[in-house]
Amino acid sequence: MNVDRMVMAVAGAMVLASVTLAYLFSPWWMALAAFVGANMLQASFTGFCPLALILKRIGVRPGSAF
Repeated sequence: MNVDRMVMAVAGAMVLASVTLAYLFSPWWMALAAFVGANMLQASFTGFCPLALILKRIGVRPGSAF
């Protein structure tokens, strides 16, 4: 799995976890989903993704987007 797919997998897992936690505990957990969405939006414009940098440093195979 390359960096691009790992970033999308982590983002998707975070959004699903946020929705689940919001349903079970508190609607404030939707703030996590909003943060993930905002980060994905800024990464699409700037090409800068903190998670992609971390994954590259630990040796995950690079992808074409990051």
